[in-house]
Amino acid sequence: MKTFLLYLATALAEIVGCYLPYLWLRQHGPVWLLLPAAASLALFAWLLSLHDTASGRVYAAYGGVYIGAAIVWLWAVDGVRPSAWDVAGVAVALLGMALIAFQPR
Repeated sequence: MKTFLLYLATALAEIVGCYLPYLWLRQHGPVWLLLPAAASLALFAWLLSLHDTASGRVYAAYGGVYIGAAIVWLWAVDGVRPSAWDVAGVAVALLGMALIAFQPR
């Protein structure tokens, strides 16, 4: 559970770090949004370093959690209800994440 929560925190840091520049570029938000975006992306990189396995495995497993977090973001922030296809895609991605992250060592 600790590993999954660390992946989730990592995903949220990346999504926020990318969303704020999106607001600035596409929604004409204030330029100061780039400061918390940069901090969030620095937090993202630091959180990735806390995982206790090889970086390539961390990045691969993290991708599955990122997909799930992005679909939750779609619903919570963008106001778009995920389709059954979205949910199925998240399930497949999380299964792949679990296979990679929780394999026997």
